[in-house]
Amino acid sequence: MVSVTSSEASRSRSKKVCVIGAGPSGLVSARELRKEGHKVVVMEQNDDVGGQWLYQPNVEEEDPLGSNVPVNGALKIHSSIYSSLRLTSPREIMGYSDFPFLAKKGRDMRRFPGHKELWLYLKDFSEAFGIREMIRFNVRVEFVGEEEKRDNVRRWIVRSREKLSGKVMEEIFDAVVVATGHYSHPRLPSIKGMESWKRKQVHSHVYRVPDPFRNEVVVVVGNSMSGQDISMELVEVAKEVHLSAKSLDISSGLSKVISKHQNLLLHPQIESLEEDGRVIFVDGTWVVADTILYCTGYSYKFPFLESKGRVEVDDDRVGPLFEHTFPPCLSPSLSFVGIPRKLIGFPFFEAQAKWIAQVLSGKSSLPSSDQMLQSVADFYRSRDLAGVPKHNTHDIADFTYCDKYADYVGFPHLEEWRKQLCLSALTNSQENLETYRDSWDDHELLQQALQSSHFTNFNY
Repeated sequence: MVSVTSSEASRSRSKKVCVIGAGPSGLVSARELRKEGHKVVVMEQNDDVGGQWLYQPNVEEEDPLGSNVPVNGALKIHSSIYSSLRLTSPREIMGYSDFPFLAKKGRDMRRFPGHKELWLYLKDFSEAFGIREMIRFNVRVEFVGEEEKRDNVRRWIVRSREKLSGKVMEEIFDAVVVATGHYSHPRLPSIKGMESWKRKQVHSHVYRVPDPFRNEVVVVVGNSMSGQDISMELVEVAKEVHLSAKSLDISSGLSKVISKHQNLLLHPQIESLEEDGRVIFVDGTWVVADTILYCTGYSYKFPFLESKGRVEVDDDRVGPLFEHTFPPCLSPSLSFVGIPRKLIGFPFFEAQAKWIAQVLSGKSSLPSSDQMLQSVADFYRSRDLAGVPKHNTHDIADFTYCDKYADYVGFPHLEEWRKQLCLSALTNSQENLETYRDSWDDHELLQQALQSSHFTNFNY
């Protein structure tokens, strides 16, 4: 009988793992996987960390609607960040559990800083935990598919291409973690006459600064946070801004903004686009526009993944995924981090990463494939009964779910101050859209946060 030492046992449970993407979810995945003893390679298509938060100002090469993509499905530009973008949540709630998002002298110290400050935070995180050494930059993943099974063990072929040299590499991994984000591939509405409308149509994916729209009549489609932010920016340079929303029941904050600007007008949804330049709304009103700017959100796409139909994207429902993370028929060797939306992202991604790392090492286990599939079916049924559209499947907006998820891996529940600061910012933005990032009344909550162990125990 051969005895196995604990170090040998831990090596046998150590997996070679490919993480795709070095944004917020990919970086914390790499850290947690290595902490659990796995050998990690992160493949990142850009030249630095940050993912969505690595600002890309030059968008000339990108298709304006992001729809004319090459066969491999890869967009030229990953980031959809515009120049003036500031966080919609206060920095105190944004950080990973053991790495608070502190204000640093000489940098953007505002509570709701600009996008560059969050990118610098991610760079700081990468440096503090030695993550950069695991990353291959300027490498685009072109194919992920199963290797033919040997000894009943599933492994993955990952084919990647160095963007600068064009060199193609093919490697075998025990597991793949997909952390590619979901704010890159434009989601577009279907509007009568859209194909034949000859004037300018762009998606906010390629919006960076307002100047190209100077003295234009612009129709902004979509009343999301970005639609509102961009409309408020355009109103200063455009001749007119017409905001088309699904519902005319708008927040008091947006109502205040509209009342302040004579050249900002609210409309219902678009009925049709006419070849003479008219944009006709469903209430029969119309306007002749120079540009239509679609702030209509983004779709999940994984053009590199060959799962033989076992993971599919159906109207932005990625599935089946057990707890938005594991495909039952391919788990645990294939997993996804960062799919859910409408939650406090960084701590949730961290909990996902810990769970994946521990399942791969054998420290945690998953239910059977059949049990996971049943759980997904039950979840879909509950969403359907609640009247949630399929494309909003991964919109969580529920702190209780985040805490329940954390329990899978013994991760701490969200602190009460973190939840309350999040809700306070949301409420303030609804009431004071133009000023909520610079004027707030949550000082007591802020003091609770700064006196919590999240900030006082910080050692890096």
